[in-house]
This record gives sequence, C-alpha cells and structure tokens, in this order.
Amino acid sequence: MPGPPGQMAVCEQDPFGLATIEALNQAVTKLETSVKYNFVRTAGKKYFVSDKEKGSFFKAVEFCSQQGLELALPQNEEENNLLTQAFDDVDQAAWINVNDKKAKGNFEVDMKERPLTFTRWGPGQPDVSVESTGCTMVSEHGHWVVTTECSFNAIIICQL
Repeated sequence: MPGPPGQMAVCEQDPFGLATIEALNQAVTKLETSVKYNFVRTAGKKYFVSDKEKGSFFKAVEFCSQQGLELALPQNEEENNLLTQAFDDVDQAAWINVNDKKAKGNFEVDMKERPLTFTRWGPGQPDVSVESTGCTMVSEHGHWVVTTECSFNAIIICQL
C-alpha cells in the first residue's frame, strides 16, 4: 500500500553547479594540453610541461607564449624540486620566469612584474654585478642563478 504523498521537490536552477562544471572543464583542458609533452609534473592545480628542448631564455619565453603558456616559475619548494626532475646527466639547468631587467625589480618580480612569493637563490645570488639584463635559471641543486648568458641553452619548461 503506497504511503502518503511527499513534499514537492524544488529543483535549483543549476543543480550540478556551474562552478563545478567550469572547474572540470579547466581540468580537462589542462590534461589535454599536458599530454602533448614528454615531461609532465603536477603540483596542486599547476602543471609543468616540457619536451626537454633547450634554448635561450628569450626562446623559452617565446616558445611558452606561443603555446598559450608561461615560462615555469615555482611558488614553493615542492614545485622547485619538480623542475629539477627534468634534468639528466648533461642538462642540469632550466629557465624560470623571473624578470630579466634589474631596473624593473632587481630580480624580485616575474616577467609580468608580479612580486615573487618564493625564491631559492643560490649562494651570492641574485648576482649584484649584473648591470641591466640577466636571466634566471634553476640549477641542478634547485638553486636559482642569475646569468648574463641569456643565450645559454637551458631546458625550456612551461607551466599551465
């Protein structure tokens, strides 16, 4: 025997949550982008990707930009360590997204002039002898190093 009628249900206009669907779409887009690369590491919602191609600092910035990405910039020790996983026995440096103009922040801001919230400068870094332009890389022990040799062929790692 059926029971008494229940209360009428009221459906929300957005029962699945548009924000949830949008977050899922963004996650899928990141996954689709990352599978194109040989090297992929994740930290939270951030992905570091690379084909372990090497190039100058300016080539690295241009390459990442052409892919709709940014040159990698670790925000904590975990992310910094993930970048060093791209290294092999020969190549042990990767460019990072620290502003290359000393006058525009003394290596304390990224390429979009946002303040750095994490740094891992090596001994004697950032190099105060760099007069105007210097490019920053993460080295084999995870230390950040500023060099005037911006044409040096370091590994290109982008982030999304």
